[in-house]
Amino acid sequence: MAYIDLGVDEHEFPGITGPMRFRPETAQPLNMLAEVLLRAPHSLPPGERELIAAYVSGLNHCHFCCSSHSAFAAVQLDAGMSLVDKVRADLESAPVTPKLRALLRIAGAVQQSGRAVTPELIEGARAEGATDVELHDTVLIAAAFCMYNRYVDGLGTFAPERPEDYLPMATRIVEQGYGV
Repeated sequence: MAYIDLGVDEHEFPGITGPMRFRPETAQPLNMLAEVLLRAPHSLPPGERELIAAYVSGLNHCHFCCSSHSAFAAVQLDAGMSLVDKVRADLESAPVTPKLRALLRIAGAVQQSGRAVTPELIEGARAEGATDVELHDTVLIAAAFCMYNRYVDGLGTFAPERPEDYLPMATRIVEQGYGV
């Protein structure tokens, strides 16, 4: 159970959904940020942006965010959960484009520290075709997910164990977006 009384059944509202119901005034801007970063046009395909969120959440050992965003990525990527699992297991051998691999390296550096992002990482991504918008969004997705991960884990929220428990959330996010 969460460290504070969220006033909801955590099995019905697991992970970040419980704290968002507890404080809807903070939920709204957090959901708006997620909507813009992960779904709005103007950047990488949504499945790849969700993969960045899942990757960072895995590095942060945030079970709820990693599991949910892995599911969100899987339903939007042609290779599905197999690709997500390969990226999370070994980025360097995962079957992703060189550009996405370079961006995921940047996301991994952000997870360690913003200062771990080096000019070499940025130039490496640019050499693979990454645009300034894609670089910006990768850094912000990684930074935001460090915050979201700490929010979820810092309150000790409940996270379902079974991957299939995240599929209904994935369907809802893909169909309706964040903040619904």
